[in-house]
Formats: sequence, C-alpha cells, structure tokens
Amino acid sequence: MSVEVVLPGVLADLAGGAKHLAVDPDGDTLADLFDALAREHPLLARRIRDETGRVRRFVNVFVDGDDVRHLGGLSTPVRDGAQVQVLPSIAGG
Repeated sequence: MSVEVVLPGVLADLAGGAKHLAVDPDGDTLADLFDALAREHPLLARRIRDETGRVRRFVNVFVDGDDVRHLGGLSTPVRDGAQVQVLPSIAGG
C-alpha cells in the first residue's frame, strides 16, 4: 500500500525538500502512516506529533480532503492511494 503525504514548504525542508512523499505504512490507519513516516523522516515526525504520539495542537491533517479531527483522529483509516495533507496552523494578528 502506498499513501501520498503532501507537505507545505516549511515542513518539506524537514523531508529533504520533498513536498510529496510516497509512504508505505505497515497498517491502514493514520497512526500507522505516521509511524512509517517517523522511520523515514524523524525530524518531520517530531513536528507533526508530540512526545505522547498525538498530532500537535497546531497541526492540521486531512485525509482525502477531510479533517481527521472530525473523523477518527489517528485511528482514521487510510486506503491505498490516499492523499494525506499536513498543514501547520498559521497565526497572526
């Protein structure tokens, strides 16, 4: 199974500059995908998940366009060919 992870430039720098990553998770959940991503890109993984393994508060994750906060969080299923977009929140004022 292969899942495409799409990153903005600020996070792509932590993945060797790649904005699109093909990741082959060992399972079929978002947590499995992030575990596989952590093995390949540990610095990137630390920006996405905190020390407890949860998605950081100011990081938004979408699976095929749907916000995982309204789905199953890290238990959200990811299918073969899915697109997972990781976006850090932007604050300003």
